[in-house]
Amino acid sequence: MGNSKRDLVILECVDCKRSRYTTTKSRRLHPERLEYTKYCRWCRGHTVHKETK
Repeated sequence: MGNSKRDLVILECVDCKRSRYTTTKSRRLHPERLEYTKYCRWCRGHTVHKETK
């Protein structure tokens, strides 16, 4: 990603732990963990996806 100040983070499905999405965020501005509602193909619906360690 070069000299970007944004870090790559992985989002994982809370229910089945299999669905994975990637996104970026600025850890300086947003130190808390991300939480989005995304589609999980194994759960076959929209579930909560949280940032992994």
